[in-house]
Amino acid sequence: MIGVMNYAEALAWIHSLYRFGINPGLERIKALLERLGDPQKRLRCVHIAGTNGKGSTAAFLASMLENEGKRVALYTSPYLEAFTNRMAINGADISRERLAALTTEVRLQVEAVAGTDLGQPTEFEVVTALAFKYFAEEQPDWVVVEVGLGGRLDATNVIEPVVCAITNIALEHTQILGETIEEIAYEKAGIIKPATAIVTAAENVQALSVFRRIARERGARLYEMDGELRCKPVGATLDGQIFDYQSPWRELKGLRIAMLGQHQVRNAALALAVRELLPEPFVEAAVRRGLAATCWPGRLEVFSRNPLVLVDGAHNPDGIRALCRALPGILGGKKLRLVVGILGDKAVGEILAEIVPLASAGLIVTKPDNPRAADPILVAEFARRFALPGVSVSVAETVTAAVGKGLTNLKADEALCVAGSLYTISEARETLKAYFPC
Repeated sequence: MIGVMNYAEALAWIHSLYRFGINPGLERIKALLERLGDPQKRLRCVHIAGTNGKGSTAAFLASMLENEGKRVALYTSPYLEAFTNRMAINGADISRERLAALTTEVRLQVEAVAGTDLGQPTEFEVVTALAFKYFAEEQPDWVVVEVGLGGRLDATNVIEPVVCAITNIALEHTQILGETIEEIAYEKAGIIKPATAIVTAAENVQALSVFRRIARERGARLYEMDGELRCKPVGATLDGQIFDYQSPWRELKGLRIAMLGQHQVRNAALALAVRELLPEPFVEAAVRRGLAATCWPGRLEVFSRNPLVLVDGAHNPDGIRALCRALPGILGGKKLRLVVGILGDKAVGEILAEIVPLASAGLIVTKPDNPRAADPILVAEFARRFALPGVSVSVAETVTAAVGKGLTNLKADEALCVAGSLYTISEARETLKAYFPC
């Protein structure tokens, strides 16, 4: 018999499951949820997959619905500040006490499943079960669910969503999802359910071809950005962006978002399309307020304006390319000093080739506190291949040290950007709060 765990004990047990790694498949999560009374069947869900932008899209959608007076649950991963960030209702994280109590209850069923032929549920499967049980007990109006990895065999794919969304498609996790765009698109399209609406902001023609085929086979209605759905950036400052939007149902002009980068305009437009497809009256004023109020920390986040300090969790080549497209307009002619920390299982060379040439005021390579982190000395050696002539490339063993070094003697015509793994961004944000308290 397991005693009631406190928060620290619950978290330690959850994280101990990391050793079981990633094990795609739905058998274990289905068995676990069945033992818990199938809480996911009592939820009205939206399911969001894609390579990048899932969290931002989910945040835009949740904010719109909240501004319409709805109770909205949000399940995302990973987290930036606390584990409890991963399951929230109307912006309020699950309490530590509630998480500990739920974990105590769920652990009994996890161990029961582990004792069967199905084997040990993974960390992500357990966290997903915790979230669904919590949400089912709270009964929000809507649950916005972000896919963890891929889609078809992801633990979240046990839900029956009202609407699905796929943000974009690029090569990622190729050892698990496949080595071609078509293979990865097939995995992402696994969230498409029969006779369900699906919206996508994907631009890749190979990916779109896969989505069209699967939607046709399953009798699902597919809506495409740059097809039936249109968005057009109108203006941008450090305060945010303005864009126009058009769909088969309406045209909206002068929409505002506080988030930076044109990729966030597409994410906002995708969330808006999802909102239009939900069986709820569309309240334009609330939708506009929700878009404008959306905040998703760590994504091209301006931490300070004087000096200009940015953090961005661009952790794969596609994300880095989006950051590189956005930076010139944000920097306004300032030189860039860059702090970067990357996980070793990412496309390190491709990431460095994109971002390092922009670091005209120096590059500091660091290591997030994560067992998967790439060796910063090796990363720095590799980065020197792409650095501009005369630009210094140095190493700081911790993110805190790297941020401090980056801020030291930062000139008026320079800006600091911390980029890379979300683990790097999480540590950087905590450090920066000491320099720039709210």
